[in-house]
Amino acid sequence: MLVALAALLGRPGGAKAGDFDYLALVLSWSPTYCESENGRGDNAQCAPGRRFAFVVHGLWPQYERGWPQYCATGERYVPEAAIRAMLDIMPSRRLVIHEWRKHGSCAGLGQAGYFSATRKLFEGLRIPARYLAPQTVIATSVEGLASDFLKTNSWLRRDMISIQCGNRRDRAALRELRICFTRDMRPRRCGENERHQCRAQTLIMPPVR
Repeated sequence: MLVALAALLGRPGGAKAGDFDYLALVLSWSPTYCESENGRGDNAQCAPGRRFAFVVHGLWPQYERGWPQYCATGERYVPEAAIRAMLDIMPSRRLVIHEWRKHGSCAGLGQAGYFSATRKLFEGLRIPARYLAPQTVIATSVEGLASDFLKTNSWLRRDMISIQCGNRRDRAALRELRICFTRDMRPRRCGENERHQCRAQTLIMPPVR
């Protein structure tokens, strides 16, 4: 069983770069993070006036079921210039480094190619206006949020989006929105990894700071 699990999820050094089925662009709702214990101490992302809304959590190579991680790479070090270049959409130095080592190393693009692809996919996505800089709490539904993105991005279908908020069924804070792409970065349906989505009746999105 342990061998099967390792094969399914991948483990440090056990996966091969470029061996994956699709990509998931993972966006976080920054105000949710900033209300967490970790976020309250993160001045780079959460200090008053930083005003981040949707930010990039990462670009994840995925198998149809499971994912590779920590692939062998000669580019473990992330140069300062590369970190700074991503901070406008990934506002955490630690996150930029972590995402490259855990996920980017498996994309088969090299470090520069991985960060370039991440930015290209994020900038190709139109964030609906109501989510750009809300000053009050947004209370919506999973389908309401998905519908807003579908209306704003005509190339998206519902099965290309996955919304994550934990296991609560009444009210829950938005954690992540995932959008799935083919290996050559064209939109596609998501896989089994995104099948379990938010089941809350009301989705809460705290305002930006």
